[in-house]
Amino acid sequence: MKALVKTAKGEGNVEILDRPLPKIKKDEVLIRVAYSGICGTDIHILHDQFAYYPPVILGHEFAGEVVEVGEDVTSYRKGDQVVGEPHNLACGKCYLCRNGHIQNCKDKRSIGWGIDGAFTTYLAMPEKLLHKIPQGLSLKAAAMAEPTAIVAHQLLERARITPGDNVVIMGVGPIALLAAQMARVAGAGKIILCGTTGDVEYRLQIAKELNCFDVFVDVIKENAVEVIMRETEIGADIVVEASGAGSAIVTAIKALKKRGLLCAIGMTARERVEVPWNEAMMKVLDVQFNMSSSYNGWEIALKLLASGKVNVEPMIGVRPLSGWKEAFSDLEQGKAMKLLLTPEE
Repeated sequence: MKALVKTAKGEGNVEILDRPLPKIKKDEVLIRVAYSGICGTDIHILHDQFAYYPPVILGHEFAGEVVEVGEDVTSYRKGDQVVGEPHNLACGKCYLCRNGHIQNCKDKRSIGWGIDGAFTTYLAMPEKLLHKIPQGLSLKAAAMAEPTAIVAHQLLERARITPGDNVVIMGVGPIALLAAQMARVAGAGKIILCGTTGDVEYRLQIAKELNCFDVFVDVIKENAVEVIMRETEIGADIVVEASGAGSAIVTAIKALKKRGLLCAIGMTARERVEVPWNEAMMKVLDVQFNMSSSYNGWEIALKLLASGKVNVEPMIGVRPLSGWKEAFSDLEQGKAMKLLLTPEE
């Protein structure tokens, strides 16, 4: 089978190679991948900016159909349509695992960077990490379950938006638009989306189609803090930082009200980001750093996707695996919102 492989450490070193069909263990299923989503993490791996263990097949966001089950598998059968949590190899014994936070286990090696992932035709996954795709939800939309689950975990389980909260979202990418939609579902008051002039022609149009925000701030042309203060009077209740940009992180701190919450979802490519520490201290801000997703976040995500309360279809484009280079490039240049790859034999 054809697979997109990070072959060695360093910048680049990604190519399509032939790989053998995975052999499943007793507690695993074999999944024929229908769609696999390109994440910012995959682009970071391309540029040697994220942990990975080469040679490894990339891709951790997927939806597909079960074609074979191990002898100990009891909850899934051939023909089931599934998605899966990328929390492979969590130890199950540490304090994080025992408290239900397997996604943060130090031994975890997710598909797509720690072990072979979904940018290929067939994928082996343990039964315990799977979720059935609800009836009526397409495989294409279900391939967005992983980023949707991340946002559900961080915004609805942890940040716990209260009805009426004024929410500012830094960024206009997939995570940002998922966050905006979930803020709307949670009953947020005013939703303010912050992006750049480069977002206006394409990404902002998708946001408008989703009807997921009230005010857009072009941070290149406008003073974002002044606009947010004018719109909220005392500052934002919650800022969702989904861009990873150092300037956006500073703006988030300045735009929050006293005792507000900074919900950090976006990873930065930088090793360090300078922040106005004393200002954050004087405002008595709460800060949540977030990484990955919870079991319940997946359940929430699938229900929101199936109900149509969170709509991902306008964000999605589909490319063949052979077109990965152009797909990665288009995402980096902001020419696409979210791209899914389809496998090739």
